[in-house]
Amino acid sequence: MSPRVAVVGAGFAGLAAADALARAGVAVVVLEARDRVGGRVASRALDNGAVVELGAEFVLPGNATVLSYAERFGLGLWDKGMRYGMREPRGGIAVDPGRLREALDAVRSALPHGAGRTGISAAELLDGLPLDAGAREAIRARVEVSSATTADRVDAAELAGLAAHSDERAPSIAGGNQRIADALAAELGDALHLSSPVTRIAWDADGASLAAAGHELRVERVVLAVPASVVGRIAFEPELPAAIRSAYSAVEYGHAAKLFVPLTAAAIPSAVLSVPERYWTWTATGDRGAVQPVANAFAGSSPALDRLAVTEGPTAWVESLARLRPDLALSRDEALLSTWDDDPWVAAAYSSASPPVEAWAAAGPFHACGEHTAGVRTSLMEGALASGLRAADEVVAALPGLAHRTARG
Repeated sequence: MSPRVAVVGAGFAGLAAADALARAGVAVVVLEARDRVGGRVASRALDNGAVVELGAEFVLPGNATVLSYAERFGLGLWDKGMRYGMREPRGGIAVDPGRLREALDAVRSALPHGAGRTGISAAELLDGLPLDAGAREAIRARVEVSSATTADRVDAAELAGLAAHSDERAPSIAGGNQRIADALAAELGDALHLSSPVTRIAWDADGASLAAAGHELRVERVVLAVPASVVGRIAFEPELPAAIRSAYSAVEYGHAAKLFVPLTAAAIPSAVLSVPERYWTWTATGDRGAVQPVANAFAGSSPALDRLAVTEGPTAWVESLARLRPDLALSRDEALLSTWDDDPWVAAAYSSASPPVEAWAAAGPFHACGEHTAGVRTSLMEGALASGLRAADEVVAALPGLAHRTARG
């Protein structure tokens, strides 16, 4: 049976879209540029047995879509032991926990309840409040790390999650988040084609023709599940419809990197924020509640990556980590550095600013998905998966003879 729909990209969004379409009885083909699935989700086992997430890691409170896939495929969760929302600030201007709590409460009170974007930056809101200087800098550091960009480029609404200072758990998938991608790929079988970058899409009122890996394919609809940062590598003939083109051009990306250093002695769960260098580090539990023998670190924003000399390798960052965490027995020579900027199929971390979901409405034969299209759930695995399901529903509604169905049953 010839495919009616082509999904470009086999990250979480593309896989979710393709799986939902296949389950709705739609013939689909998935074209992925890399030689693996998962996109910005990639899990790896270190030589000492620790499983690390080279990309997206935490399943945040309320991420029901991620949990639904974990349940469907019988995947467990690792609790982590530490709490994603509670990080001890170190360095910079000292701040005691009480002053930090007061500042977080003030930030929460200053934000409109239940609002989306505020129209002012996080930097503007923080600078306009009478906060303890140390607390202000710690909060600014936290939002810059999490958003992977500077506070003047982040809407103040992003501070809401930080103000919660939540002690709710934020687990990961037991054995690695990539297990979701692998399970979805297994469901797709021969419909999935790796090492098949799409180079050209010619489209008209009746559908589209895609060129990939030396072959050409004709379909009725196209799901674009590639990051906005690299969509320009596809030649569209004619160019993309104006509305989608405008939405892609409005996406801004943050820049981030992760560092993993094996440990030679046991550690306890912990979460520490380096305020001046804009990264945080944690040790966490894995299988059967045992602390994994690895120190994890995440740096966000281009200035942070420059300070840590990430482009030159892990050395400077490992030295900084050793100063920040003298309690950890670091195996410095075995450090592993993971970045997004040098990945040709994304060239950035995740979106730091993007248009609302409504801006990504289908146009021509195209349906866009990906974390950058997920509205309030941008930058998250949750947003990527949910956006794929949304795109699948749109496709089913647009295909002749299937309008009475949905992609979810």
